[in-house]
Amino acid sequence: MSQINNIFIKLRARLRERDIKLWEEPYYFEEVGSIESEMDRLARDISGELGISVSDCRIALTELQDGALRKLAARKEFNDTGLATFNVRCVDSAGGTVQMLEIKCSLGGLGSDLQAEVAKKLDIDDPSHVKCISAGRIINGHKTLASQGLKTNQHLMVVVGGTNGVQELHERIQRIRADLEIVADADRFMEMEDQDGRPIFLPREENRSLLMALSMYEVARVAMRKENFDEALLILLEADELFSQCDSKLLEGVDNYALINLDIVWCYLRLKNITQLPDAQRRLDICERGFVKSYGEQFIRLFSIKGPSSPERALIMRLHLLQGVLLFHQNRRDEAYEKLEVATMDLNEVKMNDTELSTLVEMGYEELDARLALRSCAGQVDRAIQFIQERSERIREERQKSAAERKVNQEMISAGQGQDWINPRSIIRLMEMGYERRLVVEALKRTKNNLDRSLDLLQRHSDELRASLPPIPPVDESLLTTLQHLGFSEISARDALETTGNSFQKSLKFLLKSFPNESELLPVIETLTKILDVQGPSSSTSATANSTTSQVDLSTSKVNMLKTVLSEAKSEIESYNAFKRFNENLAENSNHYLNLPLDQEEQILIEYKRLLEG
Repeated sequence: MSQINNIFIKLRARLRERDIKLWEEPYYFEEVGSIESEMDRLARDISGELGISVSDCRIALTELQDGALRKLAARKEFNDTGLATFNVRCVDSAGGTVQMLEIKCSLGGLGSDLQAEVAKKLDIDDPSHVKCISAGRIINGHKTLASQGLKTNQHLMVVVGGTNGVQELHERIQRIRADLEIVADADRFMEMEDQDGRPIFLPREENRSLLMALSMYEVARVAMRKENFDEALLILLEADELFSQCDSKLLEGVDNYALINLDIVWCYLRLKNITQLPDAQRRLDICERGFVKSYGEQFIRLFSIKGPSSPERALIMRLHLLQGVLLFHQNRRDEAYEKLEVATMDLNEVKMNDTELSTLVEMGYEELDARLALRSCAGQVDRAIQFIQERSERIREERQKSAAERKVNQEMISAGQGQDWINPRSIIRLMEMGYERRLVVEALKRTKNNLDRSLDLLQRHSDELRASLPPIPPVDESLLTTLQHLGFSEISARDALETTGNSFQKSLKFLLKSFPNESELLPVIETLTKILDVQGPSSSTSATANSTTSQVDLSTSKVNMLKTVLSEAKSEIESYNAFKRFNENLAENSNHYLNLPLDQEEQILIEYKRLLEG
């Protein structure tokens, strides 16, 4: 934030207070142009009021007048021709303005038309790689500009990708999104849990939506830690769009939605993008409401439980800092100073002693864990060590305790029972009371996962429940033999057939998803390939495969099914590869969002307080 920007903020506010319009008389005449003598007089008059030099004031007035005249001309052109004018600021990862563009485009045109115009100016081959940001949203190339709320004279932002260029940045984000979709559809590589390791279970579609949003958010956080704020902002906006597809009640239960809004505004600031101030205000309001819901009014609930130096206070400090910065740019200087003073108090509470941090790191603890523990224990090294050990043990115990719930959840997913979703935690709780799993599942289905009503059904109407269940068919021995010849163990094959009611296709899918790694799946793919190679194009209604694959009698329908399953198995291999690629973009520690060193925040705090005091 430069002194000249500070001058503009103060000058705009003073002109607004005095209702001075630089594009009207006596400062401007349409036939003559700018009236220099009046502009000089105004500069002498206002400079004294604002405590700035006459020359700086005169330069700023000229720029404000030119800007106002350009807006008037653009508005006139829009009325005459229907062409809207957009002021596009192109930024790189360091927040530097690479270029300022004036783009003209019809509001009735698609977002892709705007992308094409920007691409032409920036000499970018593929317009789809251009991501225009307006009011905190990436403009959709398939919708009209008017339908997305764009207006003439609007300020837009385009990330140009730093040294690697916009094409490489776009392709990288597309790869991340594509890999995440493969992983999310696989239903087995990632699961959600809270800070204490307790799993979060949701119906499949809700689980997929939230999992994708949270995962993209984690990738963005890693980019922020690397200070790749251009990449981080684009991924955050992708994640924000995914969050918007989640159930609103679901979002109320997670603080991540508050945090993503905070991080988007942080990226705006680091990219020096003050044109997004209206969106910044909206997002900080969302964040504050989320924090109040989680931590209580004035964060009293948080401080009473964890003390004034809790790790979450670092996030609160960032919120207060950004609120102060926003108030500064709105020229609400007294309010800005008060908010920055609050941020200063927050900083003093959580600022880390380098010696204490170094002590824990030298003892072999990760810096992230050390900082988190010291903030949780008011900087006391002995307590911090105990905190790390106890937290690690608590997470280990919670994961061990919930192992049965996770297993049931995965079995239901693999068996394709997601349509009538049953909460695995409820299944285990009722089974621990001594009830049979099939009866428990039926009771929970009938009551839509109401635990108390399900227990009442089990206690009072267990005979009726049991009578309504279909008989359990014995395992089909021919299918069992076939699955064994395909490379699956007898135990796994029998379990699959029992779970799926002797459905050959569902059993194959169940088994394919049961492999813990791709090295165990590859031999099955090899076996399937050999069997299908033996059949050849001339196989009749019954086919026999021998050689290294043993004797397997397959009907034509099963041969065709095997081809489908082989394709699915190869897709499973691709999902393993997608997970490996996606996992490279994630942080090793899920609590890194609490690990804010606050060095950058402290510098920005000092800078804005200096501008207010100057």
